[in-house]
Amino acid sequence: CFFSEITNYISLSAQVNVGIVNGRVAKPHSRPYMVSLQMNKQHICGGFLIHDQFVLTAAHCREKNMILTAVIGAHNLKNEKEGSVRIGVKSYHKHPGYRPGRPSTLNDIMLLRLQKKVKENNKVKIIKIQRQKGDIKADSVCSVAGWGSLRTNGSANDRLMEMKVYIMDNKECEIRWGEIYSVPKMMCTYGVGGFCDGDSGGPLVCGDTAVGIVSFHVLYRCNSPMYPNVYTKISPYLDWISKIIKNVK
Repeated sequence: CFFSEITNYISLSAQVNVGIVNGRVAKPHSRPYMVSLQMNKQHICGGFLIHDQFVLTAAHCREKNMILTAVIGAHNLKNEKEGSVRIGVKSYHKHPGYRPGRPSTLNDIMLLRLQKKVKENNKVKIIKIQRQKGDIKADSVCSVAGWGSLRTNGSANDRLMEMKVYIMDNKECEIRWGEIYSVPKMMCTYGVGGFCDGDSGGPLVCGDTAVGIVSFHVLYRCNSPMYPNVYTKISPYLDWISKIIKNVK
């Protein structure tokens, strides 16, 4: 059936040999909410600060018992003199509705509680998340950023890249992806570029607000015109996010 065929073509974008396709280098520290999630000092995924002790990212960014470290205040991951800070993760909170294994795209959201609170400065800032329910208007201009590959099967990129993208009509996303796509819980974008392997977990930002989390793209093609980049929509998860954060002692 179509569903089983299409699930063979999904790439959850977390791979160690991992950006942004057709993007540009971000102005250093112009996105102070960005977090590089690393294992053994290797960039695995993006994430973003939504609280002084919590990073929001994609659930598929952590397999089994991986130990992740959050690097905050970074631009060039290879430049240890730029003042970035490494903070361990105290606890991992995957959405209870997330199930690993392909296509495993639904509820692809995870909160990471950091071992210590971060102090905001000109390189480290919290970003607000979308509070109102419903879809972002189609064709709105937004942006995505990350340290992932610059092309399909490309190597990792040390400097933060960014790309302007456009919100696709949500029903059109569903037509493109078929029954694997959830209109209430997902959103997608189009444009001359987009995210690639290693960008997972990073934010889709409209204005000064994070509205989505990088989730998946079609396998072997980071910027497919047929199968647009898909994000977990943040607004359906506000109650869950609030509950986790409030329960912290």
